[in-house]
Amino acid sequence: MEPIKKFVIKDYSTQSGCQLDLTIQYRTYGVLSSDRSNAVLIPSFYGGNDIDVQYLFAPGRALDPEKHFIIAVNMFGNGYSTSPSNIKNEYSGAEFPTITIYDNVMCQHLLITRGLKIPKLRLVTGFSLGAAQAMQWGALFPEMVNALLPVCGAARVAPHNKLFIESAIQVLKQIPDFYQGNYTSPPLDAIDAFGHVYAAWLFSQDFFAQKIYTSLGLSSPEDVVQFTQTYFQKSDANDLIAMANTWIAFDISKNTKFKGDFNKALGAITPKTIIMPCDTDLYFRVSDNAREVLAMPDARLTPLRSDWGHAAGFGMNASDNDTIDEAIEELLEQKL
Repeated sequence: MEPIKKFVIKDYSTQSGCQLDLTIQYRTYGVLSSDRSNAVLIPSFYGGNDIDVQYLFAPGRALDPEKHFIIAVNMFGNGYSTSPSNIKNEYSGAEFPTITIYDNVMCQHLLITRGLKIPKLRLVTGFSLGAAQAMQWGALFPEMVNALLPVCGAARVAPHNKLFIESAIQVLKQIPDFYQGNYTSPPLDAIDAFGHVYAAWLFSQDFFAQKIYTSLGLSSPEDVVQFTQTYFQKSDANDLIAMANTWIAFDISKNTKFKGDFNKALGAITPKTIIMPCDTDLYFRVSDNAREVLAMPDARLTPLRSDWGHAAGFGMNASDNDTIDEAIEELLEQKL
C-alpha cells in the first residue's frame, strides 16, 4: 500500500460562504515521467475513498501504475480529506458546511499545479460523484485535461436523482441513535437504515430478478442489503450527510465562471470525452447524459450494457471493467 499524502489549502472560501483550512488526502501510484506527461487523476466517489478506486488500475491493465502516474484523491467529506468526522473546530460534526463539486475541483487544481507541479493531466476519470468531479475539471480547466472518462455520473444532479439521495439521508436522520448528528458513538442503526434504502437503488431490478447477486457470494436480496450496510458502516454518519450535500448541490455551471449557464459549461468541455453511463442505472440515467453530450464539442456517449445498475461502474463485474478499460485505452492514445 502506498503511503497517504496530504496537501493543505489555507483559508479557502467555500461556495457556501465559509472560510476554513482544508486538507486533501491522496495517494499516488507509479512514477511521474521526466516530462510530467503521464499523470492520471481519479477522484473518489460517494462513500468511497482513495483505496476504493484501486479497482480501476493494475499492472497490465489500461491504467497501469508501471506506465502512468496515478493520483487517487479523496473528495471532501469522505472521512479522509477534511470532513465532519476529522475537522477540529466549529465546523465539526453536524455543523460541517456544504463543500461543492466546484470546491473539490478548485482545491484539486491547487494540488495538481502547486503541490505536484503537473502542467497537464493525461486523463481524469471517476465513478459516480467521481464522474461529476471529472466533468467539473473539464469545464473549469479544459486546457489542463487531455481526456475525460466519467463513468455512471453526470454534469449535474437530476431532480429524481436528488430526491433519491435526499430520501435516503432523511431515513438516516430519523433513527434515534443519530441524535441529530450529535452522537458520541457510531449510530449504526441509522447507517444500516440508510444502507437498506440505498441497496435498492445501487443495483438494478434485473440484478435481483436474475439473482446476479450470487456472483458476489450472496444468497438473497436480504444478503444484498447486508452487503450494502456493511459497506457504509465504514463511514461516519455526518460524513455521509456531508457527501450527500455535495451530491445534492452539484451542477458544473453553478459558479462565477458560468453563472448557471449549463449549456455554456458543457460547451467549455473541449477535451475528448467518453461519457459512460449504465443502461440500467436507476439514478444517473443514460437520457441525462445523452442531452449533455449534444452540447459538448468532442464527446461520445458509450453506455455500459449491464444488469448491475449503478454498480456497473464500481468494479464488481469483470465484463463491465473490460468495457471501461477499452475506453481508457482509447483515451490514453490521445496525443498531448
